[in-house]
Amino acid sequence: MSAPRGQFSSNVGFLMAAAGSAVGLGNIWGFPTKAASNGGAAFVVIYLLLAFVLAYPALMAELTIGRHARRNMVQALREISTGPVSRFFANLTGFGGILIASLILSFYAIVAGWMVAHLAEPFATLIGASSTADWLTSSSTARNMTFTAIFSGLTMLIIASGVEKGIERWSTLLMPSLIILLLLLIMYVLTQPGAIIGLQVYLMPDFSQVSPELLLSAMGQAFFSLSLGVGTMLIYGSYLSQQESLPRLGVLVTLIDVGIAFTAGLLILPAMYVAQEAGTQIFADDGSLIAGPGLILQVLPALFDSMGTIGLVVALAFFALMTIASLTSSISMLEVPVAFSIENLKLPRRSATLLVGLVIFAISSVIIFNFDALFGLVISISTEYGQPLLGVSLCIFAGWIWRRDQLLQELRKGHENIEQTPFWKIWPWYVRVVCPLLILAAFVQTLL
Repeated sequence: MSAPRGQFSSNVGFLMAAAGSAVGLGNIWGFPTKAASNGGAAFVVIYLLLAFVLAYPALMAELTIGRHARRNMVQALREISTGPVSRFFANLTGFGGILIASLILSFYAIVAGWMVAHLAEPFATLIGASSTADWLTSSSTARNMTFTAIFSGLTMLIIASGVEKGIERWSTLLMPSLIILLLLLIMYVLTQPGAIIGLQVYLMPDFSQVSPELLLSAMGQAFFSLSLGVGTMLIYGSYLSQQESLPRLGVLVTLIDVGIAFTAGLLILPAMYVAQEAGTQIFADDGSLIAGPGLILQVLPALFDSMGTIGLVVALAFFALMTIASLTSSISMLEVPVAFSIENLKLPRRSATLLVGLVIFAISSVIIFNFDALFGLVISISTEYGQPLLGVSLCIFAGWIWRRDQLLQELRKGHENIEQTPFWKIWPWYVRVVCPLLILAAFVQTLL
């Protein structure tokens, strides 16, 4: 039998945990990289728009279903289903969420392993182990396997011990620290030669660059950075008190998430041009990014090197926080399949964690040994296609399958008279019709 579900002790704890689910690779790695690859400011504007137009309604669907059912994704969707067809759809969506969460974690662990390796590099440099330092910062199958295993083991260890207090405690302490460090780094970067050019690219949009591919990429990033579609926010919703106002918390989560993503862009995009000014080649002759998924691991080390001795300290602090922020994110993703294994398969938490963790590590290993062919493909399938499609499914559950009186009753908890607010007058209709149509239209345009 599974243990009783925990509960976040405060709004701040939930908000930091929800932000922690994304902060790390979703915001500091994914968002600036996609912005740099998709027209800079034009991508930023579209991303911010889609975060509220599409991602926020889907976030509200997950939080509301999760708090109502207080179960994993499969059981929660089954509970609000009304017949055999909707229960089949619940199984399909629930298991799809578990699959996509596992795929995301499989590539996430690889990139987080890079963070762990770069965290170790300053120590190697300080003791004079230059060959080890070079190995830690050079891409190789051996290094990737080693540090993916280390990171996966850390994630499994935390999950096996229980995650509720750990997630809230770690997030509340570490997310503000990460934001402070980002702001300090931004202030330093903006004083360097070349930074203003990067700032102009980031803040001055050229809407001629908008394309169906950019729309799909921005939508995928909005869903990825808010951890939508895979059950993470649904499970977080199941940990919420019934006294909390879900619409208000949803807005705050979205604001915090996009705010941190935007702040990360203020560091990474100018840093790219600072590194380019210092001699690091960032763009190919055709204007495309050379660094690809390793963007921040090419740009930031060059930036830290330019800072002299203090750069070792800053690099150590940055990659330490990135590693722990990545752990906070990976914990939330691993909890999705582990929660299902505990509640549906009746496995003890440690056994469920070991089984699921090893399966995901096996997927990561396959990606590492076939990196060029699979890494980008898995990212595209899971974040640009899987998450938005699952978001459509969750909108359908909240808007069409779940009884409207039960939905209203759940939203009234923590927000009395919500039926008199603009939220209730707009959101149920919007999540039922507009949100799914907009997401599907983006796919149709891309396919055409």
